[in-house]
Amino acid sequence: MDEIEILYEDNHLIAINKRSSDLAQGDNTGDSPLADKVAVYLKEKYNKPGNVFVGVTHRLDRPVSGVMIFARTSKALERMNRLFKEKSDLEKIYWAIVEKRPQEPQGKLVNYLRKNEKQNKSYVCEPSAEGAKEAQLEYKLLDESDKYYLIEVKLLTGRHHQIRVQLANIGCVIKGDLKYGARRSNPDGSISLHARRISFTHPVSKQHIDIVAPVPENTLWKYFENRQTDSK
Repeated sequence: MDEIEILYEDNHLIAINKRSSDLAQGDNTGDSPLADKVAVYLKEKYNKPGNVFVGVTHRLDRPVSGVMIFARTSKALERMNRLFKEKSDLEKIYWAIVEKRPQEPQGKLVNYLRKNEKQNKSYVCEPSAEGAKEAQLEYKLLDESDKYYLIEVKLLTGRHHQIRVQLANIGCVIKGDLKYGARRSNPDGSISLHARRISFTHPVSKQHIDIVAPVPENTLWKYFENRQTDSK
């Protein structure tokens, strides 16, 4: 079985550091989704007979890495789904490596997005467009290298490809994201977007949970992560 990197685990939830190659849930590729790998891990660790319950509480695009939470019980899944929908006791922070410096070092982006199902791509559109949904995020420039810039994104809504399309719309295309205008692909097929941190109130224990996902084993990612750690 492929190794999975566990960031947090209790009787109700398990958080995994998803690799960019991992499939969050089943699709038409036939590749084994991360939920299946988590089920195998739980079955083996706890010697469970029969099927093991693993509920997908939220999604990450396949080329994106970072923290992903699965529910171990149907009660936890129901409550986490509500938490992700209402977003009242939830904070999601992403790191993005982009090709250009944003004009403003920090700000809030509010756009209306429309998803094109055939292309599996979203576009900025007018509020009156059919299928338009409001998308909001806050961003902050954290650091830069010779060629690239590290942006922290706080997600306020959860739209299809939201961070990718909203950053591209201000000229800050994510490194490796050919779909939204990157100059070239990343060698491993990833895009340089990482679900860095998730904070929330535990749906059962009511404790505050804060989970941080280490960045991928990649020279540029490690450069930025080390500089952020050193600056604190």
